[in-house]
Amino acid sequence: MKKIDSLIKQALKEDIGKRDLTTELLVPKDSLVKARIIAQEDGVIAGLKVAEKVFRIQNIGCGKWEVGDGIKFWAKVKDGDKVRKGEVVAEIYGPARTILTAERVALNFLGHLSGIATLTAKYVNAVHPLTTKHYPLTRIYDTRKTTPLWRELEKYAVRCGGGYNHRLNLSEQVLIKDNHLRVSKLGGEQVRKLRKKIPKKIKIEMETENLNQVKEALTAGVDIIMLDNMSLTQMKKAVELVQRSMFNVQRKKPEIEVSGGVNLKNIRKIAQLGVERISIGEITHSAPALDINLEVDFSVK
Repeated sequence: MKKIDSLIKQALKEDIGKRDLTTELLVPKDSLVKARIIAQEDGVIAGLKVAEKVFRIQNIGCGKWEVGDGIKFWAKVKDGDKVRKGEVVAEIYGPARTILTAERVALNFLGHLSGIATLTAKYVNAVHPLTTKHYPLTRIYDTRKTTPLWRELEKYAVRCGGGYNHRLNLSEQVLIKDNHLRVSKLGGEQVRKLRKKIPKKIKIEMETENLNQVKEALTAGVDIIMLDNMSLTQMKKAVELVQRSMFNVQRKKPEIEVSGGVNLKNIRKIAQLGVERISIGEITHSAPALDINLEVDFSVK
């Protein structure tokens, strides 16, 4: 949480600058208010704890910040919950100056993360009806295409939407991409030797762009074969190739991951091919923020 606290402080410093001039000029120092955070459209919520902390962290001067106890925050839903337009997401009570100054930063966090959760949920729901005995459970994964320094939060939002996290950082998994192969000139057998250099719990994934590369990945014995930017016809042939390769072979079938060119219009057809994983950069790098606002109900003083 220290990373998140630091990010919140940076965001508040960026937004406030030297002082919230408008609020200080117009709002009495001892004014207390009650406010509501309201969803302006249907979606999935993520980031309530972050939003609450934004309201609680206060600038005490001399470049120092602390978590104050003057704010009361009541979440009316949980992260991962679906909300409808007009639904109250949270209620806040406390110093008017604190609430008004923190409002935009809190809503920026909440809206952005909820937008990611909402878009992820749309993809998850698009493949969910296909989860039957005839198809493997197709899981929706994120990528490393995240906002710098926001990755932990954005990947959390993906989970809130029902998705799964690909590697959090480069140390978590071996993912051999096209540029690695161009630089190192590795073949299937050489890739197989990598297994001896890393712990067994670390998975090896190999990116492929054609059927010959899929064959190399099978020779290498990787855990996951990524089909990158293939047409639906190519994907179908690749899936069949992997399935045929497992006949009379005493080893676990590699999972198949599709990446590139995936959208809400074609994801169902992709899942019907029988792939286990679909990774989508869009859910973190292009998710529209969920429209959420804050309304002050009344002033106590």
